[in-house]
Amino acid sequence: MEDQQNQEQAVASLEQRLAALQQQEQELQQAIEDLRNSQSRVFQEQITELQNTLGRLMQESLSELEHRKQALQESVSQLERRQERIQAEMRKNFAGASQDLAIRVQGFKDYMVGSLQDLVLAAEQLELVPPAATQKQPEPEEAPAKRSSVPEQGFPDQAKKIRQLLEQYRALPDYYGPSWQLRRTFEKVHEERVTNWFFTLAGRGAVKSMGSRLQNILVASAVISVLRVMHGNRLRVLILATLPERLGEWRRGLQDCLGIARADFGPDGGVVLFEDPDPMVQKADRLLADGDLPMLIFDEAEEQVSLNTLRFPLWLAFGLDAQQMTRMMY
Repeated sequence: MEDQQNQEQAVASLEQRLAALQQQEQELQQAIEDLRNSQSRVFQEQITELQNTLGRLMQESLSELEHRKQALQESVSQLERRQERIQAEMRKNFAGASQDLAIRVQGFKDYMVGSLQDLVLAAEQLELVPPAATQKQPEPEEAPAKRSSVPEQGFPDQAKKIRQLLEQYRALPDYYGPSWQLRRTFEKVHEERVTNWFFTLAGRGAVKSMGSRLQNILVASAVISVLRVMHGNRLRVLILATLPERLGEWRRGLQDCLGIARADFGPDGGVVLFEDPDPMVQKADRLLADGDLPMLIFDEAEEQVSLNTLRFPLWLAFGLDAQQMTRMMY
């Protein structure tokens, strides 16, 4: 009887323990479910936060890229406007950097061509020496007089040749031509000045200034180039400008437009620069006496010119209009 009671108590104890274990199992399962739900919720929150962060970063990046795009577009617009200004200035000042570089590369070629031309001219002059020695004494005196004279009334004998050369300079510019040939862009407005000087002023007078010294040098260079074709190295160019910096501009401009070298400037060269009119007149008289042909050019800033300089067969000046005179005064 006592053993049966002990067994019943043991069974009751086991049942209680089983019930406790089942309760613990349920609690553990609930805890696991809660952990899973919590983990899923945290993971979803992290994904949402990450998506929001990525979206914000993308928006900021797009905004920054848009600002950079606008800045680049403004820079491109500025560069395009600057390019247009540079191209306009190059067309206006006839001094493109690429052309300058190409001309420097051709410097040695120009030197050789000029030297050969000088040799040819020297040979032609040597061929004239024997006939001159057999003639009577009065005839050599008449020859220099004819050589130093220039056709009047608009160069009628050379009009066709002059117009052909000017048309060639304008329509077919040769940026790599020989020395003393025009090498710059020659437009209609320049041609009008040169044509007026040859055919209306007959090589002796003032044309309207182009508004800048560089443009005036281009006009003068075209005149020199044409006269050089007609008279060869008999032509000697005398330039008057009372300030050294202006003479410097003339020297650089003529070198640029005609492809001549520094050796072509000087008392015995093709171009002589003067700051005072009296030495210029004396030089022109000596050239005429030697049978050469002086051409006098006056800078646009020379408002007063000595009458003694105007008696020579060829001279070119540049006159300022009222607006240009006002700019110079102020």
